[in-house]
Amino acid sequence: MKGEAQNIHKHLIESSQKGDQSAQSELYRLYAKAMYNICRRMMGDEEEAKDILQESFIDAFQRLPTLRESNTFSSWIKRIVTNNCINALRKRRLMTTELKEGWDTMEEEQDDFEYNKYRANQIMGAVDTLPDGCRTVLSLYLFEGYDHKEIAQILSISESASKAQYCKAKARIRNQLSDKVQQYV
Repeated sequence: MKGEAQNIHKHLIESSQKGDQSAQSELYRLYAKAMYNICRRMMGDEEEAKDILQESFIDAFQRLPTLRESNTFSSWIKRIVTNNCINALRKRRLMTTELKEGWDTMEEEQDDFEYNKYRANQIMGAVDTLPDGCRTVLSLYLFEGYDHKEIAQILSISESASKAQYCKAKARIRNQLSDKVQQYV
């Protein structure tokens, strides 16, 4: 079955490369939700996430003829989405100064916080309140699987700044979740 699904996607990608709009619509349907989730986590704003999702698919369909191997479409579109989110955050000009201000020396701490006590929407709500820099590093590291060295290169910051922002993000989430528990006790 898995081989059949890959063949269907290969056919959709090849048809899309030739400009077949129904194939492009199907690719959009198959990948939009996962790509939206990336946008939503990185941007922290629903409307902005929707805009970047649309821009990303437009970019992808315009560049699709340059994709050499159809089996790399998933990682290729993910990279386009991630880059578009990073570019949008850079345009805000908040992230760069926040990332570089005094956090280069913080080391990653041991995390024994019990996140499994909380619902996903509570955790994502806390993530949404993070400053752009923290949210971006957390999303890239935790959700997208980049390591701190890669994040440092992507964001043009030091590796230690990436680690520090990640620690700062986790600490803010822990504090926010703990505060909510205190309110209900």
